[in-house]
Order: sequence, then C-alpha cells, then structure tokens
Amino acid sequence: MLKKLASRVYYLPHYSETDRPALGLICGDSYSLIVDSGNSPSHATDFLNLVEKMDISPVKFVVLTHWHWDHIFGMKTMDLLTISHEETKKKLEYLKTLKWDDASLDARVATGEEIEFCRDMIKREMPSRDHLDLTVPNISFNDKMEMDLGGVTCVIEHVGGEHAQDSSIIYIPDEKVLFLGDCLYQDFYSGEWSYDLNELILLLDKIKKYDVKSYVLGHQDPKTHDEMWTFLNELTRIGEIVGEEVSLDNAVTRFNEQQKTKPNEEQLEFIQNFINGNQKKYKNE
Repeated sequence: MLKKLASRVYYLPHYSETDRPALGLICGDSYSLIVDSGNSPSHATDFLNLVEKMDISPVKFVVLTHWHWDHIFGMKTMDLLTISHEETKKKLEYLKTLKWDDASLDARVATGEEIEFCRDMIKREMPSRDHLDLTVPNISFNDKMEMDLGGVTCVIEHVGGEHAQDSSIIYIPDEKVLFLGDCLYQDFYSGEWSYDLNELILLLDKIKKYDVKSYVLGHQDPKTHDEMWTFLNELTRIGEIVGEEVSLDNAVTRFNEQQKTKPNEEQLEFIQNFINGNQKKYKNE
C-alpha cells in the first residue's frame, strides 16, 4: 500500500537503486490527483496498481514537478490529464523528438547534453526502451494555478531553482503538505554539481511562505517542518561561510574558524557545491 502522510495525502517512497522518485496521491471528494508520473512505464504501473486497491475518488490528473526523465517517463502509461508549467511542456516537446536507445543515450552523454548518472539509471530501470513513448502535457500554466478536487484544494506554483528552472511545487493547504519535487537539489547539468547562494535564497523565500507540516522531496524521505528547515538553514549557513570563495581549502578554513569544528562529510560536500557554483559564475563573467 501507499504510505499515508495526511488524511487525504499518500505517497510511494523513492527507490534509489533505479532513481525512482517519490510519487504522490491527493484524494478529493470528486477527483484524485497524482504528483509526477514515474521514471518508467513499470514505475507508473506499480503505482497505479496500488491506487486501484484504494477506495478513493477517480484519479483524473497528474501534475509534473519538472521535466527530468525520472518524473515524466510514465506519462503515457498513466494516461491522465497531465498538467505542467509551460517550460516543462516545452522541454517535453523536445524530449519527444529524441531517441532513447543505448547508442543515442551514449551519444548525448558524449556531447554533454545528458549526464552519465541519468544515462546509467535509465538503462538500469529500463534495459529495453523499444516501446518507450513520450507524451506532452495537456494543460500548462505560467505562474500558479489552483485546483479544487472536492473538499481539498491543490495550489501548483512555479518556483524554478538551479536543479531545473521549470520546477513547480504542489501545496495542499487543507493538509499542510508540500510536494517539492527536486527543486531544492543541486544543478546537475552544467558540469560539477553546484549551488548558487543567491539562487538558493530566492527559492527558499518562495517556499517558506507556505504553512507546512510535511515536505515531500523527490529522492528523500518526507521531512517535518523542523527537519526541513534545520537542514535548509544549515545549507544556507554553509553558503554564507563560503561566500565568494573559489578555493576549497580556503572555504574549509573559514568553516573551521567560524564553526569551531571541522566539516563532516555532508558539510564538506555542500562546501564543494558552493565552490563549484562560484567557479561557474566567475567563468561565465
């Protein structure tokens, strides 16, 4: 069964072995809505089979959080009215023109259009992609839209972010649940994984205005409000310590001086992420 997060909200946990993200289900009195379509026809089928066992209103919609493969490859299988930001739709119109066999994937990695991690996970999740058929969302929006599912409302807002500039979040005010997709994650697609502090702060300002008890992330377990903001405040603090620094050694020294301790493995990774972001910024100036 799906895991219950609130009276009308369920989710299927992420599965890191093949990069399956968490999928969501919001149940109204009139209709139900799915968050993201899965990273393959099999992922979508597994989710739909679990939903069929539940006594809920008909599932009518699926909302996409962003364009990355692991959130959209199950669209055709779900065969529902699909909603996305207009930039997500544009991305999917392009993805629909691509070939997904091994040779084509390898060629896109060679040119830098695709990254090795995604290629390898696509191959692992779908050894054969002969029948992979991508579709395009039926409905797109520009900034924000609201949906009444009957007794429960969903607010869908475009927030952007470094991970994917088309990222959207889905907020259920009646349940105080917020589906974040992957919007808080690093930029994976332009060289070394990176964060930009200014971009992160802009994104967090958009997220913090919502009254949330539970946050659902694409590739982690759900977090409470306190868990989420303890992490995000620390991440922001690391970005502030790094500042405009482009040397890892110098940034670590600053961390040691200000925090009176050495960074742990996770903190060191985030320091490197902000260093990478600074290096990209100066390179582009």
